[in-house]
Amino acid sequence: MPIPNGGLITETNEQYYAGAQRFVSDGTGVITVTFNTDLILGDFNPAGLNYTLNNFKLYTSPTGLPGTYTEYILAYTLVDNVITFGAAPTAGVYIAVQLKTLDGGSFGLEDATGDTVEQNYGSYGYTSLNDIITGFIAIYVGEHKLISDVKRTDVIFHAKRGLQEFSYDTLKSIKSQELTIPPSLSVAIPQDYVNYVNMCYIDAMGVKHPIYPANNLTTSPYEVPLQDDAGNYTMDNFGDNLEGSSLTNERWGQANDNLLNGNITVADYQAYAGWLTGNPFLGQRYGNDPQYAQRNGWFNMNERDGTIAFSSNLKSNLIVLEYLSDGLAYDLDARIPKMAEEALYAHMLYSILASRVNQPEYVIQRLKRDRSAKLRNAKIRLSNIKLSEIVQVMRGKSKWIKS
Repeated sequence: MPIPNGGLITETNEQYYAGAQRFVSDGTGVITVTFNTDLILGDFNPAGLNYTLNNFKLYTSPTGLPGTYTEYILAYTLVDNVITFGAAPTAGVYIAVQLKTLDGGSFGLEDATGDTVEQNYGSYGYTSLNDIITGFIAIYVGEHKLISDVKRTDVIFHAKRGLQEFSYDTLKSIKSQELTIPPSLSVAIPQDYVNYVNMCYIDAMGVKHPIYPANNLTTSPYEVPLQDDAGNYTMDNFGDNLEGSSLTNERWGQANDNLLNGNITVADYQAYAGWLTGNPFLGQRYGNDPQYAQRNGWFNMNERDGTIAFSSNLKSNLIVLEYLSDGLAYDLDARIPKMAEEALYAHMLYSILASRVNQPEYVIQRLKRDRSAKLRNAKIRLSNIKLSEIVQVMRGKSKWIKS
């Protein structure tokens, strides 16, 4: 069914679900691709160093029938989603543009039903930051409006600041990484990391188990100056303190977690019999702090090295780190859920007028209240609370737990 004029959906079913768009060559050697995702060309040559930067592949077929498509590897250029072939395919030849996943395009292998890039899915629920800025200027700026005149750079600044603030506690800006803990017991903090949300390790069944911060157990010193026998700092020829490795981190990496969580085994008892007294199976948890009585392990943020350190029992385990970004690290991040679009408009309107002199205070206060109300509505909408899910959880409220 054709899309009516003014409709918001601009991709065909094949573009959205299969990540593919097909053309029939007219002999001019020029095609215009209309994905919502912008095409990126590093190199047309599969043997080129920048070929892996491409987010798409080209295929051609003399008949357009399944199984007849082969990858196009001759020279072509790309400018603003317009592909220009160095040697125009013959008129009537079928051309296919296939978006890639991390594993590469698969149009030729799967007969026009290959995988699409992840950002192509679910995009209808979002509005780009650029569209927000353009719409704000069109609706809120001009004669007989609250803002008579404003620079686009000012609007961009307040839009980005609003996106950052919304990302922390309103928008779904939680990212995640699946990592394996190496023998060093530390992994690098993600490039766009702002703060962590959750840390867990994944067992053999794929079930996650929470890992807790070791803030009250250990720390990662920011500076580790070397000292001489008298305790004085040692310095280099320029008068700067010499730095060594952290003994605190080293000892934490070698610590036996069972002595912290109370899960003492026979081997632990035999190894530490010098200060463990009594039968290891009787009263071994007496006096243990409940916050440490868990066997999932701990993690510690090492701000000095920009890494996350883990307790020794997590070595070689699979973990998932969920963290917050500010929504501005990548172009894909700069998208606003449509449920929060009005709240961002209200934030920008209030922020722009509040930063100007000689503005009526009653107008500023009205815009401030309007911003708060719309932000609250956005949080409620994005919380995604479902009554049926709450009912399912509450089914166990009257279950007896026997000791």
